Amino acid sequence: MTQIHTPSPHRPWILTALMLFMMLAAIDVTIVSTAVPQIVADLGDFSLFTWVFSIYLLTQTVTIPIYGKLADLYGRKPVLIFGSSLFLLGSMACAAAWNMPSLIVFRGIQGLGAGAIMATVNTLAGDLYSLEERGRVQGYLSSVWGIAAISGPMLGGTFVEYLTWHWIFLVNIPIGLLAITLLVLFLHENVVRKRHQIDYLGSASILAGVGSLIFALMQGGTAWPWLSVASISAFVVSALLLAFAVWTQTRAAEPIMPLWLWRNPALAGANLAMIGMGFILMVPTAYLPTFAQSVYGLNAISAGLVLAAISIGWPTASTLSVKLYLRMGYRNTAFIGCLFILIATVGFLALPYQVSIWAIVLDQILLGAGFGLLSTPLLVGAQASVDWHQRGVVTGANMFSRFLGQSLGIALFGTLFNGSLIRQLSEAPAALQQRLPNNIDEVVTKLQQPHLADDITIYLRHSVFEAIHGLYVGLAVVAVLILLIVVCSPREFGSTLQRNEIENGV
Repeated sequence: MTQIHTPSPHRPWILTALMLFMMLAAIDVTIVSTAVPQIVADLGDFSLFTWVFSIYLLTQTVTIPIYGKLADLYGRKPVLIFGSSLFLLGSMACAAAWNMPSLIVFRGIQGLGAGAIMATVNTLAGDLYSLEERGRVQGYLSSVWGIAAISGPMLGGTFVEYLTWHWIFLVNIPIGLLAITLLVLFLHENVVRKRHQIDYLGSASILAGVGSLIFALMQGGTAWPWLSVASISAFVVSALLLAFAVWTQTRAAEPIMPLWLWRNPALAGANLAMIGMGFILMVPTAYLPTFAQSVYGLNAISAGLVLAAISIGWPTASTLSVKLYLRMGYRNTAFIGCLFILIATVGFLALPYQVSIWAIVLDQILLGAGFGLLSTPLLVGAQASVDWHQRGVVTGANMFSRFLGQSLGIALFGTLFNGSLIRQLSEAPAALQQRLPNNIDEVVTKLQQPHLADDITIYLRHSVFEAIHGLYVGLAVVAVLILLIVVCSPREFGSTLQRNEIENGV
């Protein structure tokens, strides 16, 4: 077991370090999203670009519960330092990428480090602050996403306009080194050394099972038909691997993902809601900058600022949520967040093609507010339901669920987007067929050319609008499912007796 001995004067410095670590993960998403068209123009293979997000999310997701468990066993500090160092190594490699496959591989390395950041930053916040303080602290950590949502696109746009896209990865280096230095200086842990049985088999099976599922979703409908032998075989293999992963967790002495996390109705409901939230979060993150540049003709900086709007409402709502969940409970606060998310997704569906960009910005702010009211009470409630030595596992499961949803979301919605756009190109009027781009890469490249208003450009803009608009139909369905999950979950996370049962593995 590990105990943290940190004088209260040092807590602000540690929180600063945690915010910087979170900045690494947050800015990496927004800055890369903004530069996608330029990266594709340089490296090609737009059809593979979703893997730039997917491989990062995949390696991050499958390692979050592993890092969460290791943080419970060996302490938060060494796990966070190791993971952030690996993230910085991956960032330098990404800056040196020479084609899309190499960038995808190096993004995977980044993701391996990001898993430690997402698991241990939130766990440390739960360690250092009381229940009443955690909502405020989560607001600070969430505000990092708001800062990153503004600074990331501006930096990314500046690098793309005046330097090269390679700098979007190199900017991580000074931020990461400063965060590591502050953590080394001010976080003090006393680790009680004991022999542990690491669940290597469970870790490998989770990686293989989730990875094969993502692969099956990515390839279905593009590389092969959904009902083809290859597609069905891929899903069968992933189902078998996931079943094996569940079996390993029933046999392991110290499982990475203990099954009591899913037997407790409140914890299970929170984790399922986070999967749904991850699904919804990924569409604006991955596609909104491309949408704004391709349909509305915005430059990279302006398109990034449209994406930034989602993180204006998020930290504000996260900070305010503490007053709500202390007064009306975790579930009821999360329910309000679900309503905001549902209204935002339906609101996007109601937006016509010709609309002010400010309508999209306002919709994004509302969506971000829903995320803050949903995620913060569910995370704080889950952490409060267990003691210190299981907080890493619980936090890891919560983060794992969210990023599992993001990984599945980018894979599924990427397939749907590509399929929709390809279908619209094939169904174009005969008068346009011969002049249309032959593939998605050429569509993005053509729409990056400024001041074009010919019939081909207008048709392509409508096609991109319809493809992304269709994704929000799926998001509205997911929003309804999250609402039902939260409604069916217990109002609170459990009594002291239930927590003792969890500790005993019941």
